[in-house]
This record gives sequence, C-alpha cells and structure tokens, in this order.
Amino acid sequence: MRIKAEFKRMITELGSRFSPPLIADVFFPPFHKGGQPKDAQFMAIRLEGGATGISYLLLSDEDMDEYTSLQPSSFVAKNPQDFALEFGGDDPVREMIALGAINAICQHVMRETEFEVESATDPLGLLSVAAEDRIGMVGLFFGLTKAIEKAGAELVVIEKKEKLIDKFPDLPITTDPSKLSTCNKVLCTGTTLLNDSLDEILSHCSSDAFVSIIGPTAGYFPDPLFARGVDVVGGRLVTNGEVLLQRLAEKKRWGDATQTTCFRKTTYPGLP
Repeated sequence: MRIKAEFKRMITELGSRFSPPLIADVFFPPFHKGGQPKDAQFMAIRLEGGATGISYLLLSDEDMDEYTSLQPSSFVAKNPQDFALEFGGDDPVREMIALGAINAICQHVMRETEFEVESATDPLGLLSVAAEDRIGMVGLFFGLTKAIEKAGAELVVIEKKEKLIDKFPDLPITTDPSKLSTCNKVLCTGTTLLNDSLDEILSHCSSDAFVSIIGPTAGYFPDPLFARGVDVVGGRLVTNGEVLLQRLAEKKRWGDATQTTCFRKTTYPGLP
C-alpha cells in the first residue's frame, strides 16, 4: 500500500471517531508563472472551530487555469473529509487541497483530544551531525549545508531540479535517490509526500538510517510515516487559523499564528 493510501485510511479512522467540522474559510495565494515566490507558496483550509491545515503550491504553469478557477467560497460549509479522501490522485491541484484538508482534520483531532504536541525540541537538532556521518538531504536545505561541512560529515543532496546541479557546482547534488542507501542519517523535505516521491525515497534508505521528515505541511499525525521507518516528523501546528489566513493574504510572517512540532517515534503514543 502506498503512503498516500495509508494517510487516507488514517483519515477514515479519525473521521469515524471524531466528526470533523465543516470548512469555514480557504485561502489561495495568487498564481505566479515560473514558480511561486516565497511569500506565496502556501494555501490553508480553516475549519469551523479554528483548526487549520496548511498545504504547499507544488504546481506547474500547466496547472494555472485549474488553480485560478478555484473559488474559496465554493469550499465553505463542505466536509473536509471529502477533499482529504481524494489524496493519491494524479491532479496536483486536488492533491494540494487534499493535503490541506488532511492537516486540518488532524489538527482538529489534536484540539479535541488536547493531544500533547512536543514543540520545544528542534527536529533538526536530533540529527546530531558528526564527522563520521554520511548525511542524505532530500531537497536542498541550503542553510544546513555549511553546518554539515563544518562538522566534517559527508553530504549527498537528492534533488528533482536538475538546474540546481549547475547552479551549485560545489555541492554534491544528484537526481539519483539510490545514493541514499549508504547514508546513516537522512533529512527529507515534507513536500516529498505531496509530489508522490516519498515511497521511492524511503525504499532507498537503509533500515538502520535515522530518517527525519521536516516541513510546514507536516501538520498531520505521523503514524503512516513511522510505520515506514521514519524516526522524526517535524512540522507546524496552527494555533490561530484566522490570524494565519490573514497573514498569508498580507504576505507576512506567520509568527505566533503557528508553532513548530516534533514527533519522535520513540516517544509517540499513537493516534488518540
């Protein structure tokens, strides 16, 4: 079973025990040809009661017409589970919406059950990079490359964008995920779930590797990922959905509208 199917199964289970509220509001940033700027990369779905899910605009110019035809008002008063269960299709726009709905439902359950979310731990710090490590980086976390180099560790970067190989000739960037097989620690961007590459990425990771998945769109319960051998999932919990949507619209920093989260397989109690 693919990971996206396991997320759908989790949402079905949660929906049967915790009735998710209807959608109260949706935010879609303007579409930019050639790629979204940093201040317009995220959309959000807010439910009645405040629980909010974030998703990433991983779209090409070919998706522009479908995306720009979306009307936020058409989502209001709809059941988010209907959109969440579309996850795993081949339409990038619907996948984006589905992930936002999954995050919103999970965060509703976290609120309802007063689920204790670890926020003080920095998930990146759990990598504890040492000179003897070989670090696999899926997606270029450019700010971390210097720290890994300073520690004396070996680095391999897996990227889908071939142009980055020419842009950063001094970095060990490759498009070949099989290079992860010799890495003892792997840091993976959360967008790999959205672009449907996570199944392949994890298949190349050693069973002994310490694997972390990091990113703002990881606002869900980590069960499907922990079942696949992931050790840490770091994401975002939305603490004030109304303020977040306002700041997204104003292209401002999220600030105290969200907080970082860190789920560790060794301490995670499981679904509430």
